[in-house]
Amino acid sequence: MTALDDTRAEKLGALCEAIVPGSSRVGPVVYIDAVLAHMPPPVRDQALASIDALDPDRLGEQERTPEFALVRALAIEAFYSDFVEPGRDVDGAWAEIGFAPPTTQRLRKDWSYLGIA
Repeated sequence: MTALDDTRAEKLGALCEAIVPGSSRVGPVVYIDAVLAHMPPPVRDQALASIDALDPDRLGEQERTPEFALVRALAIEAFYSDFVEPGRDVDGAWAEIGFAPPTTQRLRKDWSYLGIA
């Protein structure tokens, strides 16, 4: 982890799973941590504050807050971008939802721009 400490990473994992059920199998926290590490400090600080402000057990009460909107966007991007944490032997979201236009069959996903090998 680069931008997240262990406590936030664990909480973010629970938030991602609550917002996008089943997403924890692909390692969305790794993706989001890499995205946060590349954000300008004021934006990253707001994202971290948003994680801190949310409670995975009370998301129904928090779903109309700016903090929820920001974390929801990150969780959805992490899953539906078809990211799978290196070393995990699972299918990504595209296989799960049946997204398979011909061009996706030739696509080689490269997450190195985020510092993920």
